Amino acid sequence: MINLLDGVKTAEIRVTKEVKILSDMVKDQSLSMVDRIESFEDIMSMEIGDTSLHRARNLERELNIRQLYIKYEGENPSGTQKDRIAFAQVHDAFRRSYDVISLATCGNYGVAVAYAAFLAGLKCKIYIPETYHTERINEMQNFNAEIIRLPGSYEDTVVESSKHAAENEWYDANPGGANTPLQISAYAEIANEIYDQLRDAPKYLAAPVSNGTLLAGVYRGFVSLYKRGKTSRIPKFIAGSAAFKNPIITSFKAGLDNCKDIDPKLIKETAINEPLINWHSFDGNEALYAIQQSNGEAHHVSDKKMREMSSFLHQKEGYRILPASTSGLIALLQIHEDNELINDRYVAILTARR
Repeated sequence: MINLLDGVKTAEIRVTKEVKILSDMVKDQSLSMVDRIESFEDIMSMEIGDTSLHRARNLERELNIRQLYIKYEGENPSGTQKDRIAFAQVHDAFRRSYDVISLATCGNYGVAVAYAAFLAGLKCKIYIPETYHTERINEMQNFNAEIIRLPGSYEDTVVESSKHAAENEWYDANPGGANTPLQISAYAEIANEIYDQLRDAPKYLAAPVSNGTLLAGVYRGFVSLYKRGKTSRIPKFIAGSAAFKNPIITSFKAGLDNCKDIDPKLIKETAINEPLINWHSFDGNEALYAIQQSNGEAHHVSDKKMREMSSFLHQKEGYRILPASTSGLIALLQIHEDNELINDRYVAILTARR
């Protein structure tokens, strides 16, 4: 933790002087709403997205694959792609004059929303299942978020927090439902950023899946680029997740057209798989559709492989990667091992370990 000259205390996320000045303008009620919204949008432009696309040449040499790129979402403030949807939700809440924003989380999304809400001057209420243990709670509290612990699973906590939001007229930033188009649109920007550098779509796009929103959003982004004549193709989408603990993967493997829930009793969370597992994926149908329509694939990935790949990436490419986020990359490399991929361009989305 550091103390900035302006008195703001943060843990992992650093509030720069320029962002602090803009945040003060967002909170200044003597300014017009147009000016305040514009100031928050300036923060979004400075803080969110435009993450690097790095060619992993050391991995290419080790794994005998060509043109493998890492889309490193660890450059976002919280170290994950969740900042993209968090800021989009806070922006929506702020412009619609909500005072409170609430959500359920297992960790990363909560930090991202807490940070965005702090900069916008909104109160933030974060619901976390009692059985989940995340080291990021201190970061949420440093940004003045109120932590509320509830019994039950993550899915139960989402339902309960959404109920509280409706009863109290808070902005509900949970996944699924009315928020799906906004969150998918925010993630679609990743496709635009990849296109900006490659000038076309990669052959395969690999991503980890939990609720499925990330994969669905990037797919929609590439579909839009293709329909507008910007790219020559839509990538094949490769999904990876914790072995037998994610409805998107199991539904794809079963050949289903709709995402079927998993028996909650069969799910066991670990320190590695916690960001991926759930018995119900809130945007599962959209993600499943993306995989099927792109002629993609979905693979189960063990905790052991995710842990080993995280260490491997640190050793070979210098990235400190959240093990769970390597599941998509591992699925892609499994395809390559089974049937060697031709020389083309392949992209894996990864996030930071924090």
